[in-house]
Amino acid sequence: MVKSETILNWIEENKERFIKMANDIWEFAEIRFEEVKSAKLQMKVLEEEGFEVSKGLADMPTAFIGTYGKEGPVIALLGEYDALAGLSQKPNTCEKEPIIPNGHGHGCGHNLLGVGSLLAAISVKRYLEKNNLEGTIRYYGCPGEEGGSGKTYMVRDGLFTDVDIALCWHPFSTNFIFNLASLSNIQAYFRFKGISAHAAAGPQFGRSALDAVELMNVGANYLREHIDSDARLHYAITNTGGNAPNVVQADAEVLYLVRAPTNQHTKEIYERVIKVAQGAAMMTETEVEVILDKATSNLIPNNIIGSVLFDKFIEVGPPQFTEEEISFGEDIQASFATNERSEVSMFANFKNILGKEMFDKIKNDVLFEDILPNKIPEIVLPGSTDVGDVSWVVPTSQIGVTCVALGTPGHSWQEVTQVTTSAGHKGMIVAAKVLALTALEFIEKSELIEEAKNELVNRLDSNNYECPIPAEVKPSVPKWVFNEF
Repeated sequence: MVKSETILNWIEENKERFIKMANDIWEFAEIRFEEVKSAKLQMKVLEEEGFEVSKGLADMPTAFIGTYGKEGPVIALLGEYDALAGLSQKPNTCEKEPIIPNGHGHGCGHNLLGVGSLLAAISVKRYLEKNNLEGTIRYYGCPGEEGGSGKTYMVRDGLFTDVDIALCWHPFSTNFIFNLASLSNIQAYFRFKGISAHAAAGPQFGRSALDAVELMNVGANYLREHIDSDARLHYAITNTGGNAPNVVQADAEVLYLVRAPTNQHTKEIYERVIKVAQGAAMMTETEVEVILDKATSNLIPNNIIGSVLFDKFIEVGPPQFTEEEISFGEDIQASFATNERSEVSMFANFKNILGKEMFDKIKNDVLFEDILPNKIPEIVLPGSTDVGDVSWVVPTSQIGVTCVALGTPGHSWQEVTQVTTSAGHKGMIVAAKVLALTALEFIEKSELIEEAKNELVNRLDSNNYECPIPAEVKPSVPKWVFNEF
């Protein structure tokens, strides 16, 4: 209990410094692989705190690792700090008001995520140092989670080979053990090249790359009927070939994101999408180039780590909110396009496990102040995370902590405006406390590490990790970023 009080008191006494850091990163709002200011700020703090910092990892200038300790178990705390394009939004407002039209914003709360994990790492380091204890704590600065798969590149480069346990968290609208599976994915550009021509005087001489993109999308839409019901196909047309309708478009491009419950399923669907693209090229007599952009593996849960996280979550307690914070949450909820809540559909099959009182809170509360029981059967979340790649090589688990109002859509302006509020900060501080106590538990009890590793071996069932990103594919980092480091 003395250990817990020491850690929790230190975090509480120093939280304002890290709340400011989270707000600074929120204001930076830097998208994948461009997190220059966000990375430099965190590295500076790590160096000031006595961590050994390794920079510019896995061909990513904004990737780094802060390490303290040389003996004992190695515990990794994962951080993210990238924003999303097109989600610029003013803070603490219940109306959609971009700061910069078409600018960036933290629509997934990574300003809180990274700083929460960083705070946990520093608090553990201070405890180990003060008590002269063996153990190694690392903070992994992981760029480009949103559409970049930064952790996948880091795993591919062997940066987790000596890690014993990996821990993470994510801002949510409920408090729970994020010990669930997720979808793997592959993202690729399909660039079509045709022949330009006058669309009226000589259309027969042209070969339309835009027609090829449209035909590919039609074919992909028909393909949806013949893939796994849990699979997803998303696309965005990134180049229409220009804005002149009287010119046959010679160049056009579409970006596809393929998701499925396992790496193998995703790969199989991706190969079928390639065939659809090739068919569209044949029909239009154009050429198609396929450029794999990024990929992530499905998440492997770990019940041993999840159980320790749950115990520490109960010990710390969930965030509690003021009437003012709840009132703001009500105003945010009033801005939603629908009264339906994604949390309700996610947990609807587990009403009996949750109990009527808990499920009613998910349906009706504004800010969730309880902790869901750690008894929910494993389900596959309809999203993806590059934490999945870490979980294939290191026993890994996470928690979700209330930072936003129930029903808040992810990747929305409503999320952006809430993750810089006092409610969001409370969630971040709780997450840091839970992660810190969990890390220390594994440092002090090596038998738990062995149990977690044995569980991972059993779950993989002789399936070896194969990085979903081929060795020749490098992170798509803008050239100017390299000049900043």
